[in-house]
Amino acid sequence: MIDKILNKLGIELNDMQQDALRAIQHGNQDVVVLSPTGSGKTLAYLLPLSQLVDAADDEPQAIVVTPGRELALQSSTVLKNMGSGLRAMACYGGRSTMDEHRVLRQVRPQIIFGTPGRLNDHLDKGNFSPYHIKYLVIDEFDKCLEMGFQDEMSRLVKSLPGLRRHFLLSATESEEIPRFVHMGKVEKLDYRMDEEQVPERVHIYKVMSPEKDKLESLSLLLRSLGDTSTIVFLNYRDSVERTNNYLVEQGFSTSFFHGGLEQKEREASLYRFSNGSANILVSTDLASRGLDIPDIDNIIHYHIPESEDGYIHRVGRTARWEAQGRAFFLLGPEEHIPEYVDAEVEDYEIPAVEELPAPAQPKMATIYIGKGKKDKISKGDILGFLCKKGGLQSSEIGKIDVNDRYAYAAIARPKLRSLLQKVKGEKIKGIKTIVEEVR
Repeated sequence: MIDKILNKLGIELNDMQQDALRAIQHGNQDVVVLSPTGSGKTLAYLLPLSQLVDAADDEPQAIVVTPGRELALQSSTVLKNMGSGLRAMACYGGRSTMDEHRVLRQVRPQIIFGTPGRLNDHLDKGNFSPYHIKYLVIDEFDKCLEMGFQDEMSRLVKSLPGLRRHFLLSATESEEIPRFVHMGKVEKLDYRMDEEQVPERVHIYKVMSPEKDKLESLSLLLRSLGDTSTIVFLNYRDSVERTNNYLVEQGFSTSFFHGGLEQKEREASLYRFSNGSANILVSTDLASRGLDIPDIDNIIHYHIPESEDGYIHRVGRTARWEAQGRAFFLLGPEEHIPEYVDAEVEDYEIPAVEELPAPAQPKMATIYIGKGKKDKISKGDILGFLCKKGGLQSSEIGKIDVNDRYAYAAIARPKLRSLLQKVKGEKIKGIKTIVEEVR
């Protein structure tokens, strides 16, 4: 079965994934996996877990705890893409618990992904049975077991009387695993770099801003980077919005991301960045963990990371697998490179203003389509609609994502205006729908 899944996904397992597969599927101990961001930890636990869970049993048998809803959603999607035959569901805040309960009854998931608070809500209300749950996975366990989550995690573990094994995964190690997790004998797989914070293929630079307000320097730096993919990290939500607004005024194509956005806004923002409709993502550290966004060329620390772990997770967004990447510290007059950065830091000289290009425009644009799976609309339907009614070639269409009641599609930016004109008032599978640009 594993070989069939790997063939479907078209991948080969790395050493960490092979060891995790052996330890989880064929061992009998609790397992802790420490491995850098981007090394494939989600697949490392889902592959063996898919073999341990009984597909013939309609009760939930495994819970996967994540610190945020994005990671819960992404991980459940990975399981679905594996084609294991198991049913899964992601549970998280920001939507009605009652609505989720209705879906739980319909889907009858064997694996439930969720945030600690929302999982407790469902258990408190008796929305699913805790008695068949044998396996507890805590993804990004260093984050899930931080003080802010301790009470919720303790309640959750106490609510699962039938637990047999625990599987914990992270890029960094907690000082200690709290006693309430009730770990038994542990097999620890440590694939972190030997005393190395970040891979050598990440090049670290510093850029000096003459002003305390670094927005102008940020703009010049981004212009020098052209149309490469960049995440700008800040420490506060209001700073994210202020910086994003400034960059938009300067002519950059951006998305912004923080925990205060509604779920649909967060999805749209990440989607525009991951499909190439925005070159720049302005974000809090929420984007430093768990999100599967490939091919990020640059990380910019507009604000200095609040901790060494924060730094490692930020920089882990670039140079995934064997790719090269760059990380920039944008420093004000009184700021310095943190002591925990042990890599060589080079000076980055921004060319003179008159030599810099205008802000680069992305190759793609994102459109919103107001119908989805519940309307019996598939990716193939959308592809056909965009080609036949919109006059696009398949080569001018990128990533398509279909949700329950709406869908997103990436299309070649030069074709956006003509497409919107051509499909205005047109039907998809005989159904009228809204088609508009996601800005």
